[in-house]
Amino acid sequence: MSLKRTGVWLLLFFFVGSAMQDKTPEYHNCQDTHVTCVIAEDCILPCSFQPSGHDAVRWFRQEVAVLSFLSAGSEEEKEDDGEDKEEDEGDEDEERGQHYDDRASVSPEQVARGNATLVLRECGPKDRGRYRCHVTTLAGVHESHVLVKVEAPLHSLHMELSRLSGFEEIKCSARHVYPAPHVTWETDPPASQLLRPITRKLADKQTGMYEVESRVRRLRHHPEITYICKVTSSYGTQSWTASLRERAEVSGPEGRDISIPCHAPDDLHDPFLSWTFTQGQDPAHILTYDRQSRSSSMSPLWEDHVQMDAYRVPLGDGSLRLLDPDHQQHTGVYTCVYSAPYRTHTEETEVTISHVADKRSSLEPSHWWIVAVVITLLVIALAAMLTYFKVKGSFSTPRKQPEPSTEMHSVKVSTPEEMIPGERSPLTVPNYGGDTTDSPSKDA
Repeated sequence: MSLKRTGVWLLLFFFVGSAMQDKTPEYHNCQDTHVTCVIAEDCILPCSFQPSGHDAVRWFRQEVAVLSFLSAGSEEEKEDDGEDKEEDEGDEDEERGQHYDDRASVSPEQVARGNATLVLRECGPKDRGRYRCHVTTLAGVHESHVLVKVEAPLHSLHMELSRLSGFEEIKCSARHVYPAPHVTWETDPPASQLLRPITRKLADKQTGMYEVESRVRRLRHHPEITYICKVTSSYGTQSWTASLRERAEVSGPEGRDISIPCHAPDDLHDPFLSWTFTQGQDPAHILTYDRQSRSSSMSPLWEDHVQMDAYRVPLGDGSLRLLDPDHQQHTGVYTCVYSAPYRTHTEETEVTISHVADKRSSLEPSHWWIVAVVITLLVIALAAMLTYFKVKGSFSTPRKQPEPSTEMHSVKVSTPEEMIPGERSPLTVPNYGGDTTDSPSKDA
């Protein structure tokens, strides 16, 4: 009988021991819980257990103590332990990370209900890592692990055409992002030339957050091509896309209204629209259109100079009408930006307003043919008048008849010495039989 009783007691102890082991499970090899926390916001690390009323909660980050909490019953036991346990707690506090002071906490009310969730206030890049929740109860030990990722998500993505480096570049930039994101480029339509982006990621020494800037050279012989920049977070939780299109130059004279085009892509629906103007300085606000209220607000400086059809903006046409433009005030770069969640589209148009003097000088050569025709007609008319008066004068004045000569013209008389033998003197009168006193005698 004694052997049977002994066997029964052994079986009883075996089953009791097995039951006690089931009540003290260990979770060192369990799957980690993944949590992504946002920088400057509170981070929640879950941990749940079966409460016993005498529970001790401890949190560790990569074996460095973060927080220790003892329930009411455990505090009584702590007082009974004496000075040795107080020294152990002091050593644990020395090992605790300094950047967790006053930032890590658990709720006593929630711990009493079996919820040992850790709250990290104003989370930062240094808080990422693997955390361990260790809870000691009357029933045993509970452990769970939380893998914490920290990020600062993108809130905006900006694109612009830059000319500061000596040649034209398309710049895509984002600020206050963590960790450093991935940047890719493409064009629409696809270009024959390869884009060679230069991307820089600089981390702030104090906050640890990144400022990302990526540039590509503007492709030649590709007018009005659209450049597309895509930025994706390292964890793949979000992706932003920004595009930019450089429109053809728009020009016109002073005082004549012109239209500045702006059209949204087909995949961008119901966006927010803004117009800005740049003239060698910081961009100046022109107007904005709110897609929710369907209303627009305009800068007082531009009220008399711009006009936009608000009914066409939801359809993707946000073109601007420039009224009575001035050479000095309105010559520059006009930029329209469509924005929607995780998507922006920018269009830039360079506008040149010619001065009034320049306009007149440009029109003068076109009037030269008129001046030439007038001068030619005047010359022809003057020549015709002179010819007319000359012909009229010749018919009205009679031709003068030659009058008979009443005077003897002097005639040269040749002397006998100058006369040629046998030649008759022009004054010699022939002798017809009578002698004259003037005639010389033959003998003479």
